[in-house]
Amino acid sequence: METGATRVIIKTGTAAPVNGVVLETPSRQFVKAVDVEASRDGLSWKKVAAGEPIFQLPNDAAKSRVSFPEGSWEFLRLTVDDRRSEPVPFTGAELCKARAMAPVESIPLKIKSHEESLGTTRLDVDLGAANQTLASLRLETNEPLFTRSVTLATPELGEDGIRERTVAEAVIYRVNVNGKSEAHLDIPLELQVRSRELLVLIHNEDSPPLSINAVRVDRRLARLIFFANQAGRYSLLSGNSQVTAPRYDLSALGEQLKSANAKEIAPSALAANPNYKAPEALAAVTLSGAKIDIEKWKFRRSLPLTQSGVQEVELDPELLAHTLPDQRDVRLVREERQIPFLLERTSIARRINLNSAPANDPKKPSWSRWSMKLPQPGLPIARLVCISPSPLFHREMRLWEEVTDERGDKYPCELGRVVWSQTPSSKRDLIVDLTARPQSDTFFLETDNGDNPPIELRDFRAYYSVARVLFKATPDSSKPVWIYYGNRDAIAPHYDLNLVSSELLRAERTPITASAEENVSGRVNRVGETLTGTSRYIFWGALTLVVIALLAIMSRFLPRTDQ
Repeated sequence: METGATRVIIKTGTAAPVNGVVLETPSRQFVKAVDVEASRDGLSWKKVAAGEPIFQLPNDAAKSRVSFPEGSWEFLRLTVDDRRSEPVPFTGAELCKARAMAPVESIPLKIKSHEESLGTTRLDVDLGAANQTLASLRLETNEPLFTRSVTLATPELGEDGIRERTVAEAVIYRVNVNGKSEAHLDIPLELQVRSRELLVLIHNEDSPPLSINAVRVDRRLARLIFFANQAGRYSLLSGNSQVTAPRYDLSALGEQLKSANAKEIAPSALAANPNYKAPEALAAVTLSGAKIDIEKWKFRRSLPLTQSGVQEVELDPELLAHTLPDQRDVRLVREERQIPFLLERTSIARRINLNSAPANDPKKPSWSRWSMKLPQPGLPIARLVCISPSPLFHREMRLWEEVTDERGDKYPCELGRVVWSQTPSSKRDLIVDLTARPQSDTFFLETDNGDNPPIELRDFRAYYSVARVLFKATPDSSKPVWIYYGNRDAIAPHYDLNLVSSELLRAERTPITASAEENVSGRVNRVGETLTGTSRYIFWGALTLVVIALLAIMSRFLPRTDQ
């Protein structure tokens, strides 16, 4: 420890070339500049790096490596600048040895879609091909100062449909340390991505979305090694998604290939095979499944198809409101036969604007209450968000709705609860994650102000998670495709389509929009469904009295015993 500096002296103990040092510290928040000197005898020193930044920020953005030109040194001396902040303890160091890496190729990616959900930017990027080994991914942006956590995910088949599986997490940043800009925009991967699609989720939290100019990946080059027993022209075939992996007996040549000097050759430009016959997309997928009794389903919509192949339909809020929470009652039907499909659950959150109004209770003068109305009952919203212009407060917010039981009695049902604080220098949205699915179309948000003035709320909005249905079909105006839903006794379907899910995920999709909803349940059933609470008991009670009266009248026309 010195005045205004911390000095770390390292004896490397190796003659191997090194090009950096990673300093270990338990401190969770600091920003420092480091000078590096190197020596072979511990007496004469040579400065090899100056003002290299190291830092640890609260949002996990960190840089602990100090880099310098590659060289062989017996001693390293690091001087950490403590003039602007308190010293931090260093408990260890790790030398970074220069090493050769497998070659990579940097390629730009096509951004297929750009979605801005609540606090998250979702980029759906096309890798250009499946089964690539990716070394890293880089986001290009001109934003001057930022830190963001990023999640990379791929769509994969699970027990209840297609889910997004996280494959990497990292923090990207561009910060200014002592007047020097330091950026880290690369996300290390070093894995093989099976699908052609990669999802990039940038978590913005309360900050505005980043402006992303481009996305690039470094992919590891794949090399094919073979033995040519004579010179000549050889053909390299590719592009058959339905072929199985080859199995060759190379045991006799294994030792020769290990010790042989391989000659590197470059294939000619990719050319089409004149004898190629394009197979039907997803030829192994059966277009029809088992028969179905559609009388048990209450609602349906037609799906207008414009071209053959894999279709994608997003389930809108009205449809989701009439399905079971896990959508196990959804069916695709053509001529009373099921069409196999996969259900895809995404990380996209769609917004629903809410109509709100004050709904204070005169019996609770210290409480503030707001009522909000959904477009229809039962919408599967997962999150409520609003803002407040009030500068300073600390409140516990409670979200609830009024539910009617089978006897017609009403009672409050809590949907979520959260503590919300705000200061003039730190403002953030109120976010309430719902713990239950709403049953009605009206719910309430309330808080106890105590001895404080009431707070003001505005810009109420709700969010629901997007689910999609993927299936294969061909247009036929005489045989329309319907999506049925609304059967509480339904169980989740099981199709053989799961066996070719990887093909379905790789195929290009045609987005379609379902038509208006039709109620196809019976007339008597509809009467029973629309009556709730006391009205339902009055209806069935009146119906019982009518039946008894009819039986009494009929009994008068029966012959007496003595006759």
